[in-house]
Parts: sequence; structure tokens; C-alpha cells
Amino acid sequence: MGDVVLKAELFEQLARVGKALGSGKRLELLDLLSQGPRSVADLAATAGLGLTTASMHLKALREAGLVATTRERTTIRYRLAGNDVAVLFAQLRTVAATHLAEVVAARARYLGTQDGDDTEQIGREELLRRVEAGEAIVLDVRPVPEFATGHIPGAISIPLEELPDRLSELPADVEVVAYCRGAYCVLAHDAVRLLTAHGRRSVRLAEGMLEWRLADQPVTAAS
Repeated sequence: MGDVVLKAELFEQLARVGKALGSGKRLELLDLLSQGPRSVADLAATAGLGLTTASMHLKALREAGLVATTRERTTIRYRLAGNDVAVLFAQLRTVAATHLAEVVAARARYLGTQDGDDTEQIGREELLRRVEAGEAIVLDVRPVPEFATGHIPGAISIPLEELPDRLSELPADVEVVAYCRGAYCVLAHDAVRLLTAHGRRSVRLAEGMLEWRLADQPVTAAS
């Protein structure tokens, strides 16, 4: 029979990870870091946090072993501590959506699909087939820093906020397949809505960069 004190200590250590995950903003930071390494300033700006608050959340994630740091000259860049952290984050979303109706409803409101999805989606295999056949091009609508840390090979980078003014950069005779961070990211939905409103053939990748990486698909980083 095991020592109850030592057993309690063991489970308290396991709980450190759970406690670190017990914040919506920390989960958002993990979502951003699943795209690739980022500086504190970049993470804070994207997540709508002050530098001090972002640093505090990152410290909690680091103390739980979920993120690590790398120094590049005078800049400290945060990254996920391992691919298993990305798997954990993705699985957390799946479990939450499976067992909490509120998660499904909140996601639908955020993506604008509560009255039905108004954007067509395709999977990875169909994306690759259409690109190989010359039927489609791939459009990455994430912010430039995220594109730079890793993107689908051959993708064109046009951040969503720049898309209205840069439509002419996209060939008019092929379909546009837009993608963003992942299945819980609204950017690709909004891109397809915008492109469709301008008479362009467009669909979105059903998932995004997080799922693409977890599926061990090839990733290109900006040089």
C-alpha cells in the first residue's frame, strides 16, 4: 500500500499543469505559441494584454513546464516546450467541446456560424489535390510574424486586415483556399466571406496551422 502523503504530493505536482491551464488568456497564449516562437511584446499585442500581464501569464506557463524560452540577442522568444504541449492543447479543446455545450455555442458565436456555416470548407487531402492539379492557390491570412515562423509550403501571405486592398495580388482564374491558426480561428472564415463578396471563388481549410503541424505535414519558415 502506497504512502498517502507521497501520493498526495504526486497529484499536487500533476495539478501544476492543470492550474497553469486554468486561465483563458493562458490558453490563448498557448494557441498563439502553437503557431511558432514569439516575443513577449508580440504575444502581448496579439492577445490584447499589457506587457506585465503577458509576462506573468508566460511565467506561470513556464513554471508548469509548458513553455520554454530562447534568447536571440536582446530578445527573449517563447515557444511551446514540446510538440506534446500542442497535442495537449488540441485535446483540451476536443474534450471541452465534447462535454460542454457552452463551448460549442461560444465557438459558433465567435466564428459567426450560429445560424449555419456560410463558408465552404475542405480537408487537407483535398487541398493538396487541388493545388497539385493547379485548381487552387493557398492563402495564409494570419499576421506576418506567424507566417514567418511557419506556413504551408507555397502559401501566399496576406493578413486579413490587408486583404481588401490586396485582392489584385490573387490570380482571378483559380480558387483561393484560405487558412489561419486552427479550427477555432475566425480569420479564414472572414477571409472567405470577403473573397466571396468580391466575386472570388474561395473556400477555407477545415483546420489550420496547429492541426497541419500535428499531422506532420511539411512546413516552410521564412528565411
